[in-house]
Amino acid sequence: MINKVVKAKTATKTMFLVCGLGIASWAPMVPYAKQRLNLDDANLGLLLLMLGCGAITMMPVSGYLGHKYGNRIVILCATLLMAFTLPLLLILNTAVAMGIALFVFGAAVGTVDVAMNSHGVQVQNLFGKPIMSSLHGLFSVGGLFGSLGLGFLMKFGLEPITAAVSIAILLILIVTSQYRFLFDAGTEKAAIESFSPDKEVGQKSFSWLKRSVIFLGIMCFIVFLSEGAMLDWSALFLHENRGVNEAFTGIGYAMFSIAMATMRLVGDKIVSRFNSKKVVVAGSLIAASGLFLAVLTPWTITALIGFILLGLGAANIVPVFLSEAGRLKNISASIAIPAVTTMGYAGQLAGPALLGLLAQAFSLPIALGSCGILLVVVATVYKVRKQE
Repeated sequence: MINKVVKAKTATKTMFLVCGLGIASWAPMVPYAKQRLNLDDANLGLLLLMLGCGAITMMPVSGYLGHKYGNRIVILCATLLMAFTLPLLLILNTAVAMGIALFVFGAAVGTVDVAMNSHGVQVQNLFGKPIMSSLHGLFSVGGLFGSLGLGFLMKFGLEPITAAVSIAILLILIVTSQYRFLFDAGTEKAAIESFSPDKEVGQKSFSWLKRSVIFLGIMCFIVFLSEGAMLDWSALFLHENRGVNEAFTGIGYAMFSIAMATMRLVGDKIVSRFNSKKVVVAGSLIAASGLFLAVLTPWTITALIGFILLGLGAANIVPVFLSEAGRLKNISASIAIPAVTTMGYAGQLAGPALLGLLAQAFSLPIALGSCGILLVVVATVYKVRKQE
């Protein structure tokens, strides 16, 4: 059993890596899509909303599918769909076709996100030690390679579509070689029953409406909104507001991902040493200061430093929230975690569309700065709540 858990832990890490690689590969495609389709910021934001709609549509369904068939098969099928859709995002030349493709891509991403987090919690339960921060760290490592990979492959002479297909093939090879080491449905069910003492109460359909679940979901929404801003808008911000060449606009998300990955890979030790209030409050303020630095100074270097601070500060906030969701009283972890994850990822995948409307009405720097204000709200509200 121990050997099985260790293999499942390694395989789960690769799933987080694959998901980060896949979704981050979209970041350097955004300027190409805007230019190819001749879109302004508002229309681009609405188009990006399709990605979020696809994700949010499938996230609750993913929880049901994972419970019925096991998260292993769900992760495999959704990752394959994500890989097959990725190259299409670089060649479709109508807004309608791009909207449909982004919806499908978002549906695949949302499905993988919920399934891999649910699976990761069960692996953590059986492993007996905190691993959620390191799992999310591998997601950030994938984000690093995804944001830089497309640009470097094109710099080495590959056509953009060839580079995208190469990344898609890599995703397929990784997931098909590792998915069999994930827990099967029976093992996951046993883990849930063993570590959910309040499972009978938690299975009630209205459990996700409890105040504690909604609170954590809203907090996750804000933090993920800031991450989504980096994914969908950092490349455009560097290109249009800081004059960075299109081939290298992915460097902003890359710096953010490096910082976040580094901090998350040591995050389990940080969370063990400091209490959750300090991790969340200090992290939110550091992340907010990074966004303010990026948008209030006119230099590319300070923008990149700001993205690094955002990554460092936000790195371990979500793992803390997910761990807290798994410990809520009278709510099964199998209900609370998917609910909080769904609300959180709504911020990452749908929130940036709202930033597009703000960017159109005011400016992109103001839209990004608003995320910093919301992070200050997270620090303040969470500190007050923990003192009650």
